[in-house]
Amino acid sequence: MKNKHMERHQTLREKILETIREAILKGNLKPGEKVAEPELAERFGISRTPIREAFRQLESEGYLTVIPRKGAVVAALSERDVQEFYAIKSILEGYAASLAARNLTDKELERLETVNRKLRNLEEEGDVRSFYRVHNEFHEIFLKAADNNKLYELIHQLGMKFNRLRMASLSVDGRMAISVDEHEKLLEAFRNKDAEKAESLVKKTASIGSKVLLESMARSHTGDAANLH
Repeated sequence: MKNKHMERHQTLREKILETIREAILKGNLKPGEKVAEPELAERFGISRTPIREAFRQLESEGYLTVIPRKGAVVAALSERDVQEFYAIKSILEGYAASLAARNLTDKELERLETVNRKLRNLEEEGDVRSFYRVHNEFHEIFLKAADNNKLYELIHQLGMKFNRLRMASLSVDGRMAISVDEHEKLLEAFRNKDAEKAESLVKKTASIGSKVLLESMARSHTGDAANLH
């Protein structure tokens, strides 16, 4: 019985996480807007404990800011956040790719190819949420192949903290297709054990991610301004 209660608790928490993430990414919840605990408690028919747990996780992922005595509000995304995140991601993941190029086994390369085929199908279906999860699998394979625990931990921590930016970037029209194409080029570099090429491709992909997201943010700001007139 206790396990069933725990499972329900976890499932509802996941639903709350998905609901809020989606509302923020689609712009239904705007930066600075309060996310009401009572409404969520009523909607999901639960106590506030799992809601507060979800808020803490969303804060760690960059979606919310929890303010004492005020509650949770949608965190603002700045251009500087985007530029700084992708600059660090570019350096760390680029280095990891150069190490992985020397270490990847034939079996790991096959897994990367299989995962990228799956990504192609998800891109064609337009399934951003599943694409994001499988996209992480692709990166996980070569990051582990880099065989540097400290580097892996740093990239993982950075990814968790900026989960929102990565998801927002992949949600932009055409971005998933670009990602799959860039993976194809990276796979070729990995097959050729070309560490320098692998590093430069990963850096280029990070630069594309940053550019696409900044352009999308600029369009969104323009749209908001137009709605005020």
